[in-house]
Amino acid sequence: MSINFNICILYFINCKTLICFADALIKYSGGVFTVTGPNATAHIFATYPSPYLSTLNGLADQMMSTALLLILIFAIFDKKNMPAPSGLEPIAVGLLILTLALSLGSNCGGAMNPARDLGPRIFTALAGWGSEVFTAGNSFWWIPVVGPMCGAVIGSYIYILCIQAHHKKEPGVLDHNPDIDHFEKHELASMA
Repeated sequence: MSINFNICILYFINCKTLICFADALIKYSGGVFTVTGPNATAHIFATYPSPYLSTLNGLADQMMSTALLLILIFAIFDKKNMPAPSGLEPIAVGLLILTLALSLGSNCGGAMNPARDLGPRIFTALAGWGSEVFTAGNSFWWIPVVGPMCGAVIGSYIYILCIQAHHKKEPGVLDHNPDIDHFEKHELASMA
């Protein structure tokens, strides 16, 4: 087994970066990793609610932001609904996520994806913040997991029922034409 020099350099750079960030984190927090308070550092990795936010409002916030995300992603990629120009879809999706995070992120941090919150939350629990990451904010941890899943289903159905169902059928095109992109949306919607 040979050792590639480029791989060694890559590992060295990653380790050096990790050490620098870990050192800055320890200096900022004084070596005490806290979830709440003036020097709280757990929110760097996972999302936590604002102090004024109730559990029900947090759940509604996550569901609404993810539903909007799905509705607009369907609109960006829908060939029959004036889609984004070919090749610019990633930029449109990036701008969409930026807009949603800036406009709806102040309440819950804008998770909009269970993977954005649950994995980092488990990491922080194991890395020194302890089980408080799951009990902070009235046991808020489940809201960024369940809310986006429910919101994605709601957003998918809203788009399919309110927009896609009203597309005009082209004459001579069969309902089972593999070139039409509706299978992806129905596959996502039927997973619920």
